[in-house]
Amino acid sequence: MSFIATTLQVILLIAIVLTIFNVIIFVHELGHFLAAKWRGLKIERFQIWFGTPILKKEINGVQYGLGWIPAGGFVALPQMAPMEALEGGNKDAKPLPPITPLDKVIVAFAGPLFSMMLALLSAVVVYQVGKPKDFIPTQIVGQVLENSPAAKAGIQSGDKITHINGKPVDGFAGSLDSITESIVLSKGKQIEFTVERKGSPAPLKVVSEFKTAKTQWFQRGGLRQVGIGPQIDHIALGNIAQGSPAEKAGFKDGDTLISMNGQKFTEDSAAVAFVKSVGANPIDVEVSRGGQILHLTATPQIPLSPAGKGPMLGLAFAGVPYQSQGLIHPSPFKQVSDSLRMMWTTITSVAASDSSIGVGHLSGPVGIATVQYELLQMDDGWRRILAFMVFFNVNLAVLNMMPFPVLDGGHITLAILEKIFRRPVKAKLLEILQTACALVLMSLMLYVTSKDIGDKFFGHGPAAGQKLVFPAN
Repeated sequence: MSFIATTLQVILLIAIVLTIFNVIIFVHELGHFLAAKWRGLKIERFQIWFGTPILKKEINGVQYGLGWIPAGGFVALPQMAPMEALEGGNKDAKPLPPITPLDKVIVAFAGPLFSMMLALLSAVVVYQVGKPKDFIPTQIVGQVLENSPAAKAGIQSGDKITHINGKPVDGFAGSLDSITESIVLSKGKQIEFTVERKGSPAPLKVVSEFKTAKTQWFQRGGLRQVGIGPQIDHIALGNIAQGSPAEKAGFKDGDTLISMNGQKFTEDSAAVAFVKSVGANPIDVEVSRGGQILHLTATPQIPLSPAGKGPMLGLAFAGVPYQSQGLIHPSPFKQVSDSLRMMWTTITSVAASDSSIGVGHLSGPVGIATVQYELLQMDDGWRRILAFMVFFNVNLAVLNMMPFPVLDGGHITLAILEKIFRRPVKAKLLEILQTACALVLMSLMLYVTSKDIGDKFFGHGPAAGQKLVFPAN
């Protein structure tokens, strides 16, 4: 029964993710559709997703369909700048009356406008119901890994980080202005920390190198890290391996470690070392779960696979958990402005030659769907999804306004050029531009999707593609 319930839950969550994704696409394309109706344009198709439709129905001369390539949608408008490579050839070969540049601008702009309206609508709902704020408020360094860039630079446990590269920070993780995010998004070959240290009369400037974790070619590149962790009083637990001592003892993802054999830990590396030192002896573990204190007993075992590992519990000491600050109610315009800032930061980081963020760190449909699936499984998942819809729709609106052929911004640019030069761009040249741009966008989509899949299926565990296997008894 438990297996059936879990399977049904997974199916339900996947159905919700697909529904949300399709609603977002539908609203964007509905903007084009309604604007085209208003301006009297010929509408051939209204399709969600690209490629040959797997479902279709014609109503009043308009073919409505669902394609097989889950990467967007379109309204086929032959009087605009059609893209046969994605939309298929025009159904009606009869010549159609030309439309004005203003008509083209209105129809093209309507899609991003509807996406932004959906973002604002979602933001209004979030403002009313609230959203969780996951945040690590401390700025005090608790852990400095041995031989890490931070240790070599002289950062010490107990230091309070106030600025990174001259910009103030407001916590350890959970916002664009936090320590972790500032390190990840930093530019240049070094990172400057401003720290307050006990016994020092003035703030100190510490310049550190950084490192990035090595990954496989099919995974995203590692993010910048200097080897520091926040000052904490408990450690998050997760990734409970099937058949492991931790699973048999009753550990759950999301538990937080309080103590082991009465000893408290503020560094995950120290907790791992303690388990190894205990060997194959029982450990009395005190954890917090949903506000309750539980005592669990687990005996480390040597896994059958991968070989060469010492005694393990079969779980991950995942460091400090985000500390919920309760529900917050940011105004709709603040939510939109924060989304725009996040988007701008990402784009400039990708474009910067001295950043460790690249195109491979962007997400495609698989990555976006994975994020939604994970959000739905968290506490207040429905609130998190609403907040995500604000961010996603703002991104969809802005990206579509970029002046590239195939995108809405490209249609607007072509319409403006047509108005200035009093004639449309030559059809042959337009076809070449659109095809080239479509190929670039599809290649980019496939590339980031390959990274989504690589990270999802090979990015966790003791090593890429490896799984912990423990003795059955």
